[in-house]
Amino acid sequence: MDYSAILAEEFKLRPQQVQAVIDLLDAGNTIPFIARYRKEATGSLDDQLLRELAERLEYLRNLDKRRDEINKTLTEQGVMTDEIAAQLQKAATLAALEDIYRPFRPKRRTRATMAKEKGLEPLATWLLVQPTRGDVEAQAAKFIDPEKGVEDIEAALAGARDILAEQISDDAPLRGKLRDLTTREGISETKAAKEEDSVYSMYYDYREPVRTMAPHRILAVNRGEREGYLKVSVAVPEERAVDTVKRAFVRGVSPASQQVALACEDAWDRLLYPSLEREIRAELTDKANAAAIKVFSQNLHQLLMQPPIKGKVTLGVDPGFRTGCKLAVVDEGGKVLDTGVGYFTLPGKSAAKEAAARLIKDFVHKYNVTAIAIGNGTASRESEQFIASLLPELPGVAYVIVSEAGASVYSASPLAAKEFPDFDVTQRSAVSIARRMQDPLAELVKIDPKAIGVGQYQHDLKQNELTAALDGVVEQCVNAVGVEVSTASAELLSHVAGIGPALARNIVAYREENGIPTRAALKKVPKLGPKAFEQCAGFLRVMDSSNPLDATAVHPESYDAAKALLKTLGYDIKAVTGAGLKDIGQRAKLYGLDKLASDLNIGLPTLNDMLSELQKPGRDPRDELPKPVLRTDVLDMKDLVPGMELTGTVRNVIDFGAFVDIGVHQDGLVHISRMADRFIKHPSEVVKVGDVVKVWVVSVDEKKKRIALTMVKDRM
Repeated sequence: MDYSAILAEEFKLRPQQVQAVIDLLDAGNTIPFIARYRKEATGSLDDQLLRELAERLEYLRNLDKRRDEINKTLTEQGVMTDEIAAQLQKAATLAALEDIYRPFRPKRRTRATMAKEKGLEPLATWLLVQPTRGDVEAQAAKFIDPEKGVEDIEAALAGARDILAEQISDDAPLRGKLRDLTTREGISETKAAKEEDSVYSMYYDYREPVRTMAPHRILAVNRGEREGYLKVSVAVPEERAVDTVKRAFVRGVSPASQQVALACEDAWDRLLYPSLEREIRAELTDKANAAAIKVFSQNLHQLLMQPPIKGKVTLGVDPGFRTGCKLAVVDEGGKVLDTGVGYFTLPGKSAAKEAAARLIKDFVHKYNVTAIAIGNGTASRESEQFIASLLPELPGVAYVIVSEAGASVYSASPLAAKEFPDFDVTQRSAVSIARRMQDPLAELVKIDPKAIGVGQYQHDLKQNELTAALDGVVEQCVNAVGVEVSTASAELLSHVAGIGPALARNIVAYREENGIPTRAALKKVPKLGPKAFEQCAGFLRVMDSSNPLDATAVHPESYDAAKALLKTLGYDIKAVTGAGLKDIGQRAKLYGLDKLASDLNIGLPTLNDMLSELQKPGRDPRDELPKPVLRTDVLDMKDLVPGMELTGTVRNVIDFGAFVDIGVHQDGLVHISRMADRFIKHPSEVVKVGDVVKVWVVSVDEKKKRIALTMVKDRM
């Protein structure tokens, strides 16, 4: 199979581009490395497209592997023919291959196998020929054998029809036609399985064409069926389906043809329809699984890439009731300065609240706290109200609500226990909350991405596929931002291209004992060989290195070209500092970019990346995104009225809308129909996690804790 030609056609790329990607992947290069440092070879394909290419390449290779397995099996069985070989070669999907193999697959004991054991296969073969002459009953009478369980003519014919029905149901071309019919015209039908109200009540009498069924409805129906609330089926135009089967096998109107027609009806009712229904529902589930994973991945990407709030000493607040609110002060770099407990969320207890107020004020004044991060879990509402009441006495201090999703998972982990051996779980959580505000990416990588919860029906998805997709997102984000090797945690380092958990631990251990003064020093880390260094070096920053290029995203393989570039444009390498060379781009344009690339013997994409990096060394792509909303007042759900205009932060994007945090501890839903003044297929076309958006209140249901919002003012 010519993979490059197939992928080039599917992705609308040049075959040379695709072949370059295949060669780079086969050589053990990582996606981030290829995307960043092999642009000349790939035509500057980005991470996402490279991942899609890699996944499709794996599918095609698995397809060929399965094709070879089936070919070998059928050849060993002695049933391979030129026709079957041609069909196998033509098959473009795993489903098509399995249809071809189906008649030869070892089967459990069926009505057809039992009929064959009774010696009725010759009768079935005779009937399938459908001779225009010959007495069917007389032919069947030859096979009567009470010892074998064939008592009479009807028993013989019934057994022969069982054999024919199985043969018909195994016919690959027929299954393909019926699968197309079911997909095109099938109707998903759901009925109530229990006489009680539930979250699935809207599906108690529901019908929808399978071709239009949205992924979130597929997953909802599946869960409702699994939990025993729904009965689900796929209705197919039965007359047309049976007619399709008969057209494929029935010829003429002879008595034998009538027997074949009966076998066709039985094949549809007993074998084909149940099998195809399972297949179609499995395909729908796969479609929903892929769509949900895509949404989850997009949301996770935006969450990880939320801009850090840098340069602020931060007070983290882990809200609680009976055990109080755990407090932790961390400096600008995340180092813990102090901890404490404040009891200010329960009614009454004025003395305890006064003590908590004094403690918080002391923290603010002693450590020059300028930001307070409050977790959005239990008692967060009460915590926010209390903190807000203190702000008039704390000028220059603002607070932000931080997601606690996954915080408990991290705080109770061996990793957190090792990092904070003298802290209990809630103290660790308070520190985690503060650090999340300062650098969301560095803190969130310590948590299983699935525990962060920025998707839908995540526990219903194929966990291996979800894990692979989310790990890819984390890898993409970490490498896009870059990592300061002298301070990064092992968890953060483990997501850098070419570095896994074991090597990350080696780097940290080597750093603690020897320090890492330059990028070149990484080569001394145990088991960090040349290939790993090639993959990871460009994404690791050494800020205080004697070589200024070590603090940039310029890869060591291009250092000579970078030095020549600086010399050509009139700079000394010592001029490369954190402030950047602001006018280097202009000088390069005056010199001529094409000529400059030629003189330096590098590609134009590499030159442009180099210029961009030298203009702003170690640039953080997150800095260009909207900052989190810092608050100084508090809003309650009862304060909301229809038509009120608010500013909120998108917390989750799902198939039917987006949930927006408007500061009342209950996210409001903007339905997809209220997101834009035009038709959109998916909310991700308009918003992403972390976006700061203007919304208007449509309705408020305090009892059910539901808030409906709109992003289009005239759609109230």
